[in-house]
Amino acid sequence: MRMSTRKRTGAKAGGRTGLLQSRRPGRAVAVICSLALAVGALAGCGAGAKAQDGEDISFMLDWTPNTNHVGIYTAQRQGYYKQAGVSVKILPTAQAGAETSVENGVADVGFSKLSNLAAFNAQGADLRQVFDIGQKPIGRWCSLASRTDIKTPKDFDGKTFVSFGSAEQTAVVKQMIKNAGGQGDFQRATSGTSTFATLTSGKGDFAGFYVTWEGVQADLKGPKLHCFVQSDWGVPGNPDQIGFVVSSNWLKQESHRQALRRFVQASKRGYDWALAHPDQAADILVEQAPAARIDPQQARASMERIVKEGYWTGQPGATTLPGTVDMGQAQTYLDFQQTAGSYQDGKGGKLKRAPQAKDLWTDEFVK
Repeated sequence: MRMSTRKRTGAKAGGRTGLLQSRRPGRAVAVICSLALAVGALAGCGAGAKAQDGEDISFMLDWTPNTNHVGIYTAQRQGYYKQAGVSVKILPTAQAGAETSVENGVADVGFSKLSNLAAFNAQGADLRQVFDIGQKPIGRWCSLASRTDIKTPKDFDGKTFVSFGSAEQTAVVKQMIKNAGGQGDFQRATSGTSTFATLTSGKGDFAGFYVTWEGVQADLKGPKLHCFVQSDWGVPGNPDQIGFVVSSNWLKQESHRQALRRFVQASKRGYDWALAHPDQAADILVEQAPAARIDPQQARASMERIVKEGYWTGQPGATTLPGTVDMGQAQTYLDFQQTAGSYQDGKGGKLKRAPQAKDLWTDEFVK
């Protein structure tokens, strides 16, 4: 899951090492296979791995395999794709990003989030989100728990934010600091191979993490984190409506639409099964993605947190995925970012109007 034009923090086996940063949308098809691709996933590298039109779906991950992808691996393992008459090839994340790869036809479907599409489409892309698992925000803004001088986001003022300068993240952090009574001024540092390591080295003071993955890792293995939820500090809407994205141009072919509908419906079955059987689904993820070297304990704890706190369903303990975007929450967040001046057009100018969630999403393939 990424923000618009992303650079990324260093990937550690089994998942992200910090809240993914944004990178400028580009047109170049520069695909580099990740070593973290699961051996069990039928995948190739580059355009040669693209699925056959009307028969298969090639799906590109946004990062190394983690619990956000568990429904895909579960649907594969449980035979749901085969039953739906679609063959799925899981592709490794590309250096160019899933969005650019989908836009350029390297992959049929990719994993991303709605706010990414807002930034990409503002600069000339034509992407649509077709399936969503993010019903509640999962991003957290954290310092090490050992930093007793940081008690509220106000204390981020004058500190160093471990990031890559994303306009979206900058807007969020500034708003949090100001609402806590600060000025919204901070420095930036680039993360090394691990955001945790960058913080513990003293090269940075706070960073973004995902509560369902890095948050679980910190709880299990440390270092302990002290985190803030952006909605508690004046940032409206849900920035983490994550799921499947496609190119509108690709959707023009009826055979693609038919294959996509079968893929989305089977994937939803996979996610629903995972919610109902969290421990078994976590084990499937670990088994199906051996090269990612996912910690089984972290995978199980992550699935437990996802179910217990209702991150995919909006209801704690629920086991049926809506699969749809909350349009009100989406537009509220896009409007916030527009007011902050985060979006640019293809010439580097500010947009006159906020990206519209209704133009970025379709529920046609979920229902």
